[in-house]
Amino acid sequence: MNSAFQGGVAGQVVAFPGRNAGQVGFDREELQRILDLYGRMVAAGQWRDYAMDFERHAATFSAFRRAAERPQARIEKRPSLRNKQGMYTLYGEHGQVLKRGSELANVLAPMERRLVKAVDD
Repeated sequence: MNSAFQGGVAGQVVAFPGRNAGQVGFDREELQRILDLYGRMVAAGQWRDYAMDFERHAATFSAFRRAAERPQARIEKRPSLRNKQGMYTLYGEHGQVLKRGSELANVLAPMERRLVKAVDD
């Protein structure tokens, strides 16, 4: 007999072991927009690698020119800043804030402009 049914607790819900219930993540539309930009930057020869980090307070997408370097761009989603500065922040290579806002498309605009310049060259 199955041990789950012996104690009278049938249908007990167990959390998935790889994901913390309190962590922040990107939803499908956000990730689609970020990965679309990443793919175009890879095609332009600007980026070659990426990393994602999901923590309790923030989710981060980092794009690298080379894997051994610091990220050339970092996109951070911090929901606690939603009503203050906006929950999205775009950081540059040296950690400077390039853009903040509540809409991801507006925050990614400086990278989109860099992409247009890279294609024009």
